[in-house]
Amino acid sequence: MADNSFDLIVIGGGPGGYVAAIRAAQLGMKTALVEREHLGGICLNWGCIPTKALLRSAEIYRNMQHAESYGLAAPGATFDLAKIVARSRGVSAQLQGGVKHLLKKNKVTVIDGTAKLAGGGKVAIAGKETISAPHIILATGARARVLPGFEPDGKFIWTYKEALVPDTMPKSLLVIGSGAIGIEFASFFNALGAQVTVAEAMDRVLPVEDAEISAMAQKSFEKQGMKILTSANIKGIKKGAANVTVTIEAGGKTHEVVVDRVITAIGIVGNVENIGLEATKIKVEKTHVITDPYCRTDEPGIYAIGDIAGAPWLAHKASHEAIICVEKIKGLPNVHPLEMMKIPGCTYCHPQVASVGMSEAKAKAKGYDVKVGRFPFMANGKAIALGETEGMVKTVFDAKTGELLGAHMIGAEVTELIQGYVVAKTLETTEAELMHTVFPHPTLSEMMHESVLDAYGRAVHF
Repeated sequence: MADNSFDLIVIGGGPGGYVAAIRAAQLGMKTALVEREHLGGICLNWGCIPTKALLRSAEIYRNMQHAESYGLAAPGATFDLAKIVARSRGVSAQLQGGVKHLLKKNKVTVIDGTAKLAGGGKVAIAGKETISAPHIILATGARARVLPGFEPDGKFIWTYKEALVPDTMPKSLLVIGSGAIGIEFASFFNALGAQVTVAEAMDRVLPVEDAEISAMAQKSFEKQGMKILTSANIKGIKKGAANVTVTIEAGGKTHEVVVDRVITAIGIVGNVENIGLEATKIKVEKTHVITDPYCRTDEPGIYAIGDIAGAPWLAHKASHEAIICVEKIKGLPNVHPLEMMKIPGCTYCHPQVASVGMSEAKAKAKGYDVKVGRFPFMANGKAIALGETEGMVKTVFDAKTGELLGAHMIGAEVTELIQGYVVAKTLETTEAELMHTVFPHPTLSEMMHESVLDAYGRAVHF
């Protein structure tokens, strides 16, 4: 086999691409990974990881401001934005080095460059060689959707990239879009003292979440000082010498919001351009490649995983698709398609939000007779000890079978707790098994147990 021939070529080195390459190498496949910019992709370099580092700094700063509540003193607590950003970039750099090490350890050939499908199982690397393989995985990811008139300008208008490395701390900020990305940045800058306004086109913030959780989140955000505009329509923008004025229609009123900076977080666009799709049978719909349950496209030998393959646009979805795709290519037995209702979603705002499965409304819309359980943080001993009494755990069951249809949480550390319910769904657990499970005391996880009990009128501590 020539040096430029492989068993598998992966285009894109994000959480989908590098996981696919490593798993393929583990299975004995000669594998090449082509990445044009940064190993680890958007998630590691400009998304999931660095934002969590920023939010951790904001969390500690917030706690310092409330030190007296814990019998402590932190007078005059301040922050250094440049050092916060530097720490965030350092975390990303450390993990990127880890990805490089893992690829080297597994003997994956990593090629720096821009790849393009060249037909017949070939991939052309711009300015370099052409390589070939019978199997090619597209993992090119996505980029921020740009609102016309709000194109990033390096000064007033930011996407997530500019927001991650701010050159100044804005005194006022408008965030357009209240999905995970928008709300996380709103939480970060609000915690550091910016006056934050959030404009959401839908009728509630975090619109993909259960309505009850969204309502609790909005109430909390407003209590923290954020201004929330829902059912908002952005009408225009005027740039001044030092700030911008954005005209927004919301609630039957016209608002003129004057801010130092604007962050646009209105979704993403798949990176489907200039990768050679035109000469293939691959179908693209709304900038995303169409695949079957095993990540296969309509072009034999070409697959797509991660953000380019559509929603949900989550790193863990991409990584799991990578494993499914590679193991199916290798012909392993018992490879199961990804079930979207078993993919958890997490938002690391303050308070945190996490969920899996159907919301109460969606379950009812699908015709289920449901049993719903709720348990508040304020009734949990560990939450009280932590000083984190804001939040709730909500569970939705099929009243006929006891199947766990969905779980929804808001509060401290719920992004860690949600996996308990994800495992339960994967094991097809009913309320009976959850009720018979022993939860340790004192922990926040006890609320998960009590929420299940509450759905059946058996809650003990509330």
